[in-house]
Amino acid sequence: MGAPADGWIIERGKFGWPDAFEELSNPPERIYGRGDPESLLGPCISIVGARRATPYGLSIAEMAARISVECGVTVVSGGAMGCDHAAGSAAIAAGGRTVVVSGCGADLVYPRSSTDVYEGALLQGGAVISAEPWGAGPRRWSFPRRNGLIAALSRVLVVTEAGRRSGTMSTADVAVELGRVVYAIPGSIFSPNSSGTNRLLAEGARVIADERELSTAISLDYGLARLGQSGVTRRAGPVIAALVASPARPDELAERLNESVLTIMRTLTDHEAHGLVERLPDGRYSPTQFFFLGQNGGRKS
Repeated sequence: MGAPADGWIIERGKFGWPDAFEELSNPPERIYGRGDPESLLGPCISIVGARRATPYGLSIAEMAARISVECGVTVVSGGAMGCDHAAGSAAIAAGGRTVVVSGCGADLVYPRSSTDVYEGALLQGGAVISAEPWGAGPRRWSFPRRNGLIAALSRVLVVTEAGRRSGTMSTADVAVELGRVVYAIPGSIFSPNSSGTNRLLAEGARVIADERELSTAISLDYGLARLGQSGVTRRAGPVIAALVASPARPDELAERLNESVLTIMRTLTDHEAHGLVERLPDGRYSPTQFFFLGQNGGRKS
């Protein structure tokens, strides 16, 4: 398959080649791309996380991308479903640039559910890039190389939510090897989706405890001041507070809070009607992105 009309190729060592890629143990010989190649030259921040993310992980990815844009930093992700998509779409919604590093040819969209992120990246001065040739479909061995490019391209890697054995953690491992700064968001010790991020924290990753700390860390690491609004602080009732700690089933909540299951179900139904909690596929309940992102204006729940 030939190059698309708006496609370009940067050869290793030639003009426009990101020097950061030279730090990889096995740099690609060329990068295929669409969009603005100058967006690769930074400043960039890579935001990665679970594909089957919880509302908590998605909210963190969106928050990190929004703050990065408000600091004038380009958001880099893999364009996958879950946290990658959340980060890319949030960067676009905030009016910023995003770079999608694809595991397929840069002329393809994979997965199709990320079409909005791919198109938004091109429309807002970002780029879609790949080490794979034009027309190359998804292959298992191409994604570890993609992950290396994501880790290398940015000064900082933000790990929003990740299992212990995952592509996200392989990206983090490369970032550590390259001497990049890794931010990790703590999660419940009972959540499989936070086992990887909690491991990174135990091994010395920078702890990001809240929005203010994330904003400060990005500003200091990039020498850029943030322009934008801070998040909203809210009070949470006991049910919401328990679910923030860890998603749970109604019977588990009843036992934890010393309430009847009927009372818990009534509370969950009310919170669900107000968009504050949602039922996960496995029957557990979790706070929604709406709650985590502070869109309820601090209303007591």
